[in-house]
Amino acid sequence: MLKGSSDQEKLDDLCKKTYKEQAIWYLNAFWKKLGEKEAQNIWNFTAKYNSLDPQGAAGCQLDELNAHRFLESNQETLTVAALRQKLAEAGVDKNAKRKYVPLIHYLLFRYKDNLHSLVTATQGDNQDEIDQAQRMLDQVSKAFEEVQAAEAAAKQREEEARVAEAAARQAQAELEASLAELKAQEDAFNNKTNDLKKKSETGSTVQQNKAKNELAQHLSSDPLPLRKAKTTNEAAVRKAERATKAAEAATAASEQAREAAEQAVVEAQEQVRKAEAFLEEVKSKPGSAQGQLWWLSHELEEKKKYLPKSRGGVERK
Repeated sequence: MLKGSSDQEKLDDLCKKTYKEQAIWYLNAFWKKLGEKEAQNIWNFTAKYNSLDPQGAAGCQLDELNAHRFLESNQETLTVAALRQKLAEAGVDKNAKRKYVPLIHYLLFRYKDNLHSLVTATQGDNQDEIDQAQRMLDQVSKAFEEVQAAEAAAKQREEEARVAEAAARQAQAELEASLAELKAQEDAFNNKTNDLKKKSETGSTVQQNKAKNELAQHLSSDPLPLRKAKTTNEAAVRKAERATKAAEAATAASEQAREAAEQAVVEAQEQVRKAEAFLEEVKSKPGSAQGQLWWLSHELEEKKKYLPKSRGGVERK
């Protein structure tokens, strides 16, 4: 029920409702006349009002500038002043100084409906079931929020796993390079050792003694290149081990996050199934607020765009 003792006062009360509430009231009031043939248009008008109002979906009326933009978006040639004149013809108080245009005013103008019929129209006698349907839709919304959060977390973990795996590959490449360098230095050291051993066993006594002396010095030395190669290799081994463990942990976390995202989709799918079944049940009953039921069903279809097609989702346009 709208507050007020006159049609104008009731209209003023209706104008305080959100755009969605105004649209649903209008659909309920004139469902037999408009039905589904205009429901989608009214949905689109509501979305446009929401987008133009700084308050978004919480708004209830547009200022003159945004009202002009709305009219232009619908290829309406009349001005806001002309719109008000048309509304006066429909019974809206023409003496009221209005600087704003609620959605309900535009709908009255567009469909040329009767003001008294609008403000006194029944909104259905099954409000409890409508409220239950709304609560179920809210649960669907929450489920889809969880799907989006889980999907975002899964993508983040997958990216972390990708980075960790790349780091592990880089660490492995560095390890292989350090192993190659260590082998090269060890081969150089061993080759020199073998060469000096041969020289210490051949040639003149002077040459052998010289070679033996060089060999002793060589064997007791700690060549910088070889020492550096050993140190580099030890560091590379530790880095590769850490990187491998980090990559394994990141991959495991990624798999868990993906499983959680899949489970969130399954739960959302079940919430959608329950809501659809309940809405169909309510629609089949007499006295239902058909406009609001259409709106709830349409909201549900919009939410299904976030489900994979394989799980009952619909294509986004």
